[in-house]
Amino acid sequence: MTRHAVATLMPLMVTVPIVAACILIALEGRLPRRVIDLLAITTTAAVTVLAALLLAHCHGRAVNWIGGWHPAHGLSAGIPLIADPLSAGLALLAAALMTCALLYSWHYFSSAGGRFHALMLLFLAGMAGFALSGDLFDMFVFFELMGAAGYALTGMRIEDKTAVQGGLTFGIINSFGAYLSLTGLVILYSVVGQLGLPQLGTALRHHHPSTLVVASFVLIISGLLVKAGVVPFHFWSADAHAVAPTPVCVLFSGVMSQLGLYGAARVYWIIFSGTIPRADVSRGFIVVGALTAVLGATMCFAQRHLKRLLAYSTIAHIGLFTIGLGALSPDGTGGTALYVAGHAGVKAALFLLVGIMLNRYGNVDEVRLYGCGKQERGLAVLYFLAALGLADLPFFGTSLGRSTIEDAVGAAGYPWAPALFVLVSAVAAGAVLRAGMRVYLGLGPPPEPGPAAAGEETSGAEAERETPALSRTPATMTAAIVILLGGALAAGVLPGAMDAFVAAGHRFTDASGYIGQALFHTQVTALRLPPPVGWTVHGTGLGLLSAALAVCFALLGIYARRLPAAVQAAGRPGVPVMRGLHRLHSGHIGDYIAWLLTGVAGLAALIGLPLL
Repeated sequence: MTRHAVATLMPLMVTVPIVAACILIALEGRLPRRVIDLLAITTTAAVTVLAALLLAHCHGRAVNWIGGWHPAHGLSAGIPLIADPLSAGLALLAAALMTCALLYSWHYFSSAGGRFHALMLLFLAGMAGFALSGDLFDMFVFFELMGAAGYALTGMRIEDKTAVQGGLTFGIINSFGAYLSLTGLVILYSVVGQLGLPQLGTALRHHHPSTLVVASFVLIISGLLVKAGVVPFHFWSADAHAVAPTPVCVLFSGVMSQLGLYGAARVYWIIFSGTIPRADVSRGFIVVGALTAVLGATMCFAQRHLKRLLAYSTIAHIGLFTIGLGALSPDGTGGTALYVAGHAGVKAALFLLVGIMLNRYGNVDEVRLYGCGKQERGLAVLYFLAALGLADLPFFGTSLGRSTIEDAVGAAGYPWAPALFVLVSAVAAGAVLRAGMRVYLGLGPPPEPGPAAAGEETSGAEAERETPALSRTPATMTAAIVILLGGALAAGVLPGAMDAFVAAGHRFTDASGYIGQALFHTQVTALRLPPPVGWTVHGTGLGLLSAALAVCFALLGIYARRLPAAVQAAGRPGVPVMRGLHRLHSGHIGDYIAWLLTGVAGLAALIGLPLL
């Protein structure tokens, strides 16, 4: 494909789903349900193909100045779309997950007409536009398009008050985060007078990190980290996952939160890497990432409500991804990208499997579902395979990506990273395995009537069927799960996969190349990559250790009450801690806003105080 043809793919990836959404809305009530499903899936599949073509032919980077407003002498009033392998790959991931979510949804929401599908297509347009945008304000616009669609999808079942509350929490917290980013954007515009990423990067390169510049960075990053759901900006996430339709949870956990981290990394590398010291930014990312990973894993293990359990598992992994990006190195960025791809496959498959439980049994409380899935051998195999992939079992992409991140973070001066990664992955995956062992294998004591254990969160009214019960699991649902797990496994075993992701990380962190190609039409330079990387004995061993520990944690959760009295007594000091963490997640929006502002202040202290 010619360079012009490749560049033309980018606006199509945004406009095609928007046009299809408009058609569905305009013809609502006049199209048969099967036509609506077919149109939506065909559209997302087309965007997936476009993204795959873009990834295969961008040859370093592809640049498209919308409307032909090309830059002159390094300045332009035009709006660029810029793709490199990592951004194109992220757009491909979003489109592929959306296709699987809609394939799974073939029998969902018959009463919603085309509104559900239209909102999903607008969600996809926002994700693709955000990943490819080369303009800071347009990144904000596309992210808010995602937020608006996500808000509507979360609270779609207006007859359910918990869904409405979850949607409002999602909308208010994310809107507040957007105001923070917009404020930082306005401050930055007042300093530079530009909004394009390459123009801002040129203007701020070797610029003194003044108070206004640092404040703009902290505010913009804070808004993006709200979308990502890092601590203490994470409070909306579990509430939204608990009530959002299962196909929407696939997008929240598989790609939307990761896009927040992508935006934070993109903003730093292109705009601020030449002005704010790298050590200060790295420290901020590492600290919030470690806090997020530990809290997410701890809260995950305390859940009985399976959608909340998976949501906190996502928060834990978002923390690990943040640590990987916090290494601020090409290898760390490439390893994080691979970890994200593998995690998206296994976590999306787990959400879809939980959705099948919800449809069949009308509940997602692991204790109440005790033994219900003993006859579902095929689904049990898929569930445990996905859970072990979440535990970084070789040879999933999660394990290979984690191994690369550990090396990069260790080289950055944080030797404790491997231990943290193994422990967090094992605890989060152990909770998932524990639920599967109870539901599909009937392990442990049968449930007894009575209150939950201290600190253990139970299922509430939100655990009702999303749709009328199906007599059998449709082939489309199973196919979507198999495709997702196959993709997660392929990311780890395809020859050269890790080398491709590391090369993408090097291209992503090459701010000079990004600016030069976008503004000055310089040629793509060849990268000097490190020796090929892949599976190592050390990385494979840690993956096996993580999976083994996950099984141990699962069995510990099931048989905790049968442990010797001395062992149980040793764990009692943790009960007040769990109760305190539960109280922090109160569900009150005012509390969440207070923690959000605390997070902004903490991030400012981590990054800004050393510059004073």
